[in-house]
Amino acid sequence: MVMNARQDDEFDYIVVGAGTAGCVLANRLSASGASVCILEAGPRDTNPLIHIPAGYIKNIYSKTLTWNFEAEPGPGTNNRRFSLPQGRVLGGSSSINGLNYVRGQAADYDGWAASGNKGWSYQDVLPYFKRSEAWQGPGSMFRGQGGELPISELDWHHPVSDALIEAAESIGIPRNADHNAGRQEGVGFFQRTIHKGMRFSSAKAFLRAAEKRKNVSVRTDAQATNIIFEGKRAVGVRYMSQGPNGTIHQVRARREVVLTAGALNTPKLLQISGVGPAKVLADIGVPVVHALEGVGQNLRDHYAVRMVSRVKGIRTINQMVQGPALLLEIGRWLMRRPSLLAVSPSLVHLFCKSDPMLERPDLEFACSPASFKEGVVGLLDTHPGLTLGVWQERPESLGYVRARSRDPFEKPIIQPNYLTHETDQRALVGGMRLARELFRAPALSRYVESETSPSPDLQSDDELLDFARNMGTTVYHMIGTARMGPVDQPLTVVDDQLRVHGLTGLRVADASIMPSMPSANTNATTYMIAEKASDMILGQQLPAVKVAV
Repeated sequence: MVMNARQDDEFDYIVVGAGTAGCVLANRLSASGASVCILEAGPRDTNPLIHIPAGYIKNIYSKTLTWNFEAEPGPGTNNRRFSLPQGRVLGGSSSINGLNYVRGQAADYDGWAASGNKGWSYQDVLPYFKRSEAWQGPGSMFRGQGGELPISELDWHHPVSDALIEAAESIGIPRNADHNAGRQEGVGFFQRTIHKGMRFSSAKAFLRAAEKRKNVSVRTDAQATNIIFEGKRAVGVRYMSQGPNGTIHQVRARREVVLTAGALNTPKLLQISGVGPAKVLADIGVPVVHALEGVGQNLRDHYAVRMVSRVKGIRTINQMVQGPALLLEIGRWLMRRPSLLAVSPSLVHLFCKSDPMLERPDLEFACSPASFKEGVVGLLDTHPGLTLGVWQERPESLGYVRARSRDPFEKPIIQPNYLTHETDQRALVGGMRLARELFRAPALSRYVESETSPSPDLQSDDELLDFARNMGTTVYHMIGTARMGPVDQPLTVVDDQLRVHGLTGLRVADASIMPSMPSANTNATTYMIAEKASDMILGQQLPAVKVAV
């Protein structure tokens, strides 16, 4: 290893992680005239499959574009191991995700505020959702149209998707044309971060403009190894290039270090830097800078089951991307016409209740006229298929992230503890039964030949839950491991200004800070957090927007 520390490697701000949040922060902070260094462990986003929406299926398990983390075996999933991919490239997970843009419910953020986080109610955060958005649908007081991030409506339809919407309406789920405008409940088409047939990641929307500024330094192949502290103040970051045996670099921050490494890497970096539970630090042999029990606790993730039917009487995506049909779709995409290459993996959403007595929806469905071979990643069935993926929107099962050693290149211990809470079990089984009700609805049943997964023979709650334990999987929505909350609340890590408790010069501004899971795919909320964090750092604040929801 070689140490390389240039005299001029000092910036106003150091941002660790050029993912969804980091790219926003680099843009907003540098626009103020401040100097910014942003560190990214992965490569630049030059892989062409990143920018083709259909490339998702190849990128999500890429060894070069993701971290390829693994969940520890857990009792709720019958001690299975499975992958937990997170983006490791400019743009982070916004460069490899399923492209759906979902904000959640107003009550999610009102709940954050009610738990002691001043300034995080729905009316407070709505302006920050709007600021990023370049919404291409109808204007609304809920939507932003002047931002950097294009959000588009679906421009490709399939008869089975239309039939699914009709089926949902027939069983009492209302049509909802905009799930991001006030009321989430209902069925409709997902909104996507796609523009003119291309993925728009955070890197493309925010970092491209920022790195043209002379006050911005973007460093890829830069694996953060530890935060540098002087007493209780964060003053810089060490990182390595060219792998574990490469060169050590050091950058210093005149003002602040901001962690945006994601819900799995942010707590690991804090722990190997001496900030975390005292026992974890002792176990890995790291001197304590500041004992903070909540670092790595409160891990939550969405856990989904795929309900699959064989389709009759019509081709689905399974056949439409094979042989000459695929060439036709490529041609349409090259001509910027609606194409399967430019759609997100899920077309139709349902936000609904597992129990009609609930006050608000607790289930999300992500549905597509396609199906995959069981146990094979990314390989479509040869027969026509329909998949309804369903998960509990606000999981109560809590896990943790712990550094395995002080080696920054070693993967952390990740224990999500899926399906260990009774609420999650009950909601997921309710969602599976609702999927079957949709399959049976007259509008959709004319296309459904047979249910293929799970077997129709599985009928009891226990049988369905056991299927979920054996066959369910992550939705890649890890949050909560540097939880926001007052210092006197157990297991909180940052205050409502995102400053790490007990330290100065250090903030966290990514999905780690979410106190609880929003009723949503987490990408949109992470954009909002970064927008709000940039104003907090710069001493600014957008006025709240008073709306009725």
